[in-house]
Amino acid sequence: MRPGLVLTLAFLALPTASFAQLRVIMSGGFSAACQEILPEFEKTTGVTVTTARGPSQGNSPDAIGAQLRRGVPADVVIMSREGLDQLIAEGRIVAGTDVNLARTPLGVAVRAGTPKPDISKVEAFKQSLLGAKSITFPDSTTGIYMMTTLFPRLGIAGEMAGKITHSGVAAVVKGDAEIAIQPVSELLHVPGSDFVGTIPVEIQYVSVFAAGVVAGSKEPESSARLIAFLASESAMKAIRNSGMESVKSGK
Repeated sequence: MRPGLVLTLAFLALPTASFAQLRVIMSGGFSAACQEILPEFEKTTGVTVTTARGPSQGNSPDAIGAQLRRGVPADVVIMSREGLDQLIAEGRIVAGTDVNLARTPLGVAVRAGTPKPDISKVEAFKQSLLGAKSITFPDSTTGIYMMTTLFPRLGIAGEMAGKITHSGVAAVVKGDAEIAIQPVSELLHVPGSDFVGTIPVEIQYVSVFAAGVVAGSKEPESSARLIAFLASESAMKAIRNSGMESVKSGK
């Protein structure tokens, strides 16, 4: 049994009395589920949680890793497994506290009321991208996959270069981009947008979101307890509602 699963089971069994205050930095893909889950956690434990956002990877100064490196205080991070693994390698996450929470595929959204592109097959998806005037996706784990793997694989890296922005679905809502490609959990229930569907399975990328306790946290026990709660059955409804599915602890 992995250490993360052992911690999950152990901290769920702790008493409820607590007055700890936790700071969580999370990526956008898990934020909708987390905001639904946190009130129950706070009510049942007495632990107060404040949250901040940041990309899991990339060169943005707001990226979670960049925030930790410059000393932004945090107790827990929730981010893509790839980004978390980087922080583990840097020693910024307490060994053995990392737990996989949920996964979600890439999907497509457009501005509400506009025609939905055909993304049913790989070639149709490719032609829809070529026909779009502008495409947006995060400059994070999704963006790395799109730029370094998917576009070259489809043979359209050159054609895409001039039409990409990294504002995400907000740009589609504003009319500044035609197509948004992001984890499904970032696209569902966004006012002003219509969810089109997931990209074809042959070129799909499934993001796994994981959590860990930040090295130097002054509340390691409450932090581990929060992670255990996020990985428990109590969190599953919110995870599913946000377009994700649960994953068992482990890599």
